[in-house]
Amino acid sequence: MSGTDVVARVAAAAEAGGDASVAFLQELIGLQQKGEDAVQARLAEAATAAGCVVEHRRYRPAEIRLRDEFADQSAIATDERVAVLARLPGTGGGRSVIFFAHPDGEAFQPQHGWNHDPFAGAIDGGRIHGWGVADDLAGVATMVEAVRVLRDAGLKPKGDVILASTPSKRHARGVHALLHGGIGADAAVYLHPAESGIGMREVKALAPGQLVFRIVLRGTAPPTQEPGHTAFAHLAVNPVDLVPPVIAALRALDARRGARVHHPVLEAAIGRSTNLLIGDIRALGDGRASRVPPAVQLFCALAFPPGESLADVQAELEAALRDATAADARLGAHPPELVYVSGVTGAEVAQDHPLWAATSEAVLLGTGTAPEINPLHTSSDIRNPMVQSGIPCVGLGPLCGDLTQNGGRDEWVDVADYKRGVAVIAALIGLWCGAEEG
Repeated sequence: MSGTDVVARVAAAAEAGGDASVAFLQELIGLQQKGEDAVQARLAEAATAAGCVVEHRRYRPAEIRLRDEFADQSAIATDERVAVLARLPGTGGGRSVIFFAHPDGEAFQPQHGWNHDPFAGAIDGGRIHGWGVADDLAGVATMVEAVRVLRDAGLKPKGDVILASTPSKRHARGVHALLHGGIGADAAVYLHPAESGIGMREVKALAPGQLVFRIVLRGTAPPTQEPGHTAFAHLAVNPVDLVPPVIAALRALDARRGARVHHPVLEAAIGRSTNLLIGDIRALGDGRASRVPPAVQLFCALAFPPGESLADVQAELEAALRDATAADARLGAHPPELVYVSGVTGAEVAQDHPLWAATSEAVLLGTGTAPEINPLHTSSDIRNPMVQSGIPCVGLGPLCGDLTQNGGRDEWVDVADYKRGVAVIAALIGLWCGAEEG
């Protein structure tokens, strides 16, 4: 069956289904009031109805050991979590695929300031609003609805289709637990609405790696018991004064890397392949102007392209701080403390890969527009199957905006693009796995 035939059948089935996909997404939005387990239970029920065999996998995030990735243990959830795994067995002879999305969103804030009820799934101006709708309930709904639409089209995949609803927020590591628990496939697709404002016209096929770290600079208080330090300031080592040489060292490191490290896709997109961002500087004192703070902290992130190892980037950062400490007497007496917070390795799918070809064709036939690559979503979850298990992975999803995790209000997903997304993913199953009358 040709790709055009598959897309035509799927599009007709999606059209015949009317607003069923939208209604399912609205259900998931409403169920969040009852908690993540309620969302997962409804997902399992819908996947079963679509012909999948469902199982629940329990795990503890802190017990999952990762490849080329780490996070500070204090940031990792300790409670047991549940990943829902739904398998649609293929008829044989086709390639397999894992679709994954995360059911957990940002913690609900009662004083949210929204104009719409966060759990009503209200549709206004062609946008469906809801807490977590774009992060990532639309992704969860898309994969289940795509399987349903494929079935309604009278088609069965030749290869196995695996749907994985896996907790992700706050290092929940749901997809990691499945990958390291023996789940594998020929390809993977991460379903998440597009934060970039492009929607189904883009595909994430490259994710830069990212190293997040803190640098703590500690000073010495003046020799006094007075509550105010101003008169004794010359007798202190103010950690604020230690900041400039450290910033200079980081800026120099960033410049060297920018001149040396190159990736063609990133260069074409933004003219640079690596960046070091100093995102926050704060004194770790009590905030009084008349007291010398005991320490100052720089909170930083360094993005690096696929092909560079996380260990090499860490070694380069450490060398830069050692050189700066050796060159500055003040830093020598009060050396910077480097604390790693998290690190992930970059990964990519080349444009000559069969997964890219199938995804591109599905998007083109489903939307009428050839997709473009978004290579700028640093540490995107598309990296997980590639880095952890060597499974090629891309990511895509409908147009969205005002994400709660970015400080927005009235988080939304474009309804028409979401419905297109369901049809595109159903078509991708047919194109990648193969499809036949069923």
